[in-house]
Amino acid sequence: MSDKKRPDILYTIVDEAPQLASVSLLPIIQSFASAVGVTVGTRDISLACRILATVPEFLTEEQRQSDDLAVLGELVKTPEANVIKLPNVSASIPQLSAAISELQVQGFAVPNYPENPQTDAEKSLQARYDAIKGSAVNPVLREGNSDRRSARAVKNYAMKNPHSMGAWASTSKTHVASMPGNDFYANEKSATISSAQTGKAKIEFVDTAGKVSLLKGDLNLREGTVVDATFMSATALRAFIRNEIVDAAAQGVLFSVHLKATMMKVSDPIIFGHFVYVYLEDVFTKHADVLAELGANPNNGIGDLLAKIDSLAADKKAEIAADIEASMAAKPPLYMVDSDKGITNLHVSSDVIIDASLPALIRAGGKGWGPDGKAADTKCVVPDNCYAGIYDETINYFKETGALDPTTSGSVSNVGLMAQKAEEYGSHPTTFEAPSNGTIRYVLAKGDVLHSHEVEAGDIWRSSSANAAPIKDWVKLGISRQKATGSAAVFWLDENRAHDAQLIKAVKAILTEEGANDLGLLIMTPREATRYSLELIRQGKDVISITGNVLRDYLTDLFPILELGTSAKMLSIVKLMNGGGMFETGAGGSAPKHVQQLVSEGHLRWDSLGEFCALGESLTFLAESKGDPRVAVLGRAVDDATEKLLDTGKSPGRKVGQLDNRDSHYFFALYWAEALAAQTDDADLAAHFAPIAAELAAKQDVILAELSATQGQAADLGGYYHTELEKTVAVMRPSATFNAIVG
Repeated sequence: MSDKKRPDILYTIVDEAPQLASVSLLPIIQSFASAVGVTVGTRDISLACRILATVPEFLTEEQRQSDDLAVLGELVKTPEANVIKLPNVSASIPQLSAAISELQVQGFAVPNYPENPQTDAEKSLQARYDAIKGSAVNPVLREGNSDRRSARAVKNYAMKNPHSMGAWASTSKTHVASMPGNDFYANEKSATISSAQTGKAKIEFVDTAGKVSLLKGDLNLREGTVVDATFMSATALRAFIRNEIVDAAAQGVLFSVHLKATMMKVSDPIIFGHFVYVYLEDVFTKHADVLAELGANPNNGIGDLLAKIDSLAADKKAEIAADIEASMAAKPPLYMVDSDKGITNLHVSSDVIIDASLPALIRAGGKGWGPDGKAADTKCVVPDNCYAGIYDETINYFKETGALDPTTSGSVSNVGLMAQKAEEYGSHPTTFEAPSNGTIRYVLAKGDVLHSHEVEAGDIWRSSSANAAPIKDWVKLGISRQKATGSAAVFWLDENRAHDAQLIKAVKAILTEEGANDLGLLIMTPREATRYSLELIRQGKDVISITGNVLRDYLTDLFPILELGTSAKMLSIVKLMNGGGMFETGAGGSAPKHVQQLVSEGHLRWDSLGEFCALGESLTFLAESKGDPRVAVLGRAVDDATEKLLDTGKSPGRKVGQLDNRDSHYFFALYWAEALAAQTDDADLAAHFAPIAAELAAKQDVILAELSATQGQAADLGGYYHTELEKTVAVMRPSATFNAIVG
């Protein structure tokens, strides 16, 4: 295997804490894998690398970066693909701009992001940068559907060592609020493309004078593709926000909005901006001219607004700052991201991501942190009704029954439809903000109008699609998982929602075609399926949720956070449609705080458990695809090492002086080597790893002392989004003794 140019396994270089951890872990993996002739290479899909790859004409020849995301995008379409994908930054505009600024300081002449482009060149540059924003990586790489569940060792450990759960009271005022109508759910239209409707479609805007503008062309539709279109009324949204602010004040609860501005990278920052504007409406009205001149955009949050006014003369800055403070004081207090630093729910759109923020609040007994640093009941605003019901039902359920008991609960796994960009709601390039009153229409190749909506200026219109092949593959994967486990299995689909009604027809036809009607797979609305699943896992039973793309994203945080305390420890397998495999390592939402702690205190609490689980699956997949029993031995030993690591409590702690990520990697290497030395399936491997295991054990005190010597000291990485390799290696591999053993 090692003589091929393409590595057997590709490990992604990403951002923040996961990337720092890989600097320590990857050399261990490469060293152990080489013993069975397996090569492990890398591809850089970090935000910084993607920026550099996007604007090569501004860089020197030495500074230019290959477009590794594009390379991986082609690889995942092949049977040979074997990719271990770590969580990457899904950048908001403030994050993108921060990364650009850092690269500029480091000597890369990359241009600034043009927030208000005027020239064609600026518009072109903005479009190129926009392709990096949000969840730009996942749609490119996910050429298969998702199989996500907790590894058995992880689940067993969580049951024996339960995480803390907040107590729920029936009198809790915490609740979910969503729009009464005129949202994406209410306005959705959907159709399944017939053979006569295939070909190049387009999306057009027709203004009230009849002028037609092309919004998006070359939409290649295939037979069987489910195509949706919908919009959210900006007027209705603002009226809803105003009412909810008043209601939050009347109830005496915190006010918060929960969106997904990373995955829905076009629609949700706009929605977020409406919340910021309405919350500070008097400020934006009174200082409209000044703020417009500054380029202050509410879509970028309160944090950006405060940064923008910093450039004003002292007296004007003080005036606007005082008005902001007064406006906020007159409103219900905001749910806080960081009370100590004054970071609110409305500071940055990417700071409060629904699939992480709402489950954490639910796990805490419905309590959010207020500006006074105290926990309080919270109004959780989820504007659109497509998915608000799952959180509303979860909160209502726990008010009735009390918190979940992690020591006895079953598991909710997920089979998610996501291949070939299925259901990419709210993502560029088929989401638009209406420029004026008029009509947005989806026009087929032969000129027929598939979908049409009358819109007003500022309305958010979006379209998405799901191809027939991924839908069939998704249903078959759900059938396969149900057969393999015998667990209850539910398709989360609402016949009253236009898109879901089309999917229900497809699901029923495929179940019949596959002879699966007698397996007992159910179809329920998301609200019904939420309660059904909670009731089953409370009884200690397992259930498989079979969902579309967005629910896949939401549920694989909601249930793991309730069951395991985190979603970062999930086993995530993407069965690529052309035969390859991609193994994802879990969520990275808390990664920024981990980096901050490492830089200030020399302690990295990132837990690489997700990487361990993905590695074991990747090696097992490689062994099966190549028919190599030695690789299978290596993979089984990873699982043994992971289980021992958990059982012996060698995962990272949160505080300086406790074990951190680097210590955990040492113990993982020790237990992996010991498992390989002890196994009897391959004598040569046992002989190879026996002295390594012995040396790692004998020098444990020295290695741990060398690792702990860095704790409590500030760490210099040479950057945040684009760290310097030598400095990062020095921080993440500080034990010369350990490095000499593993290479």
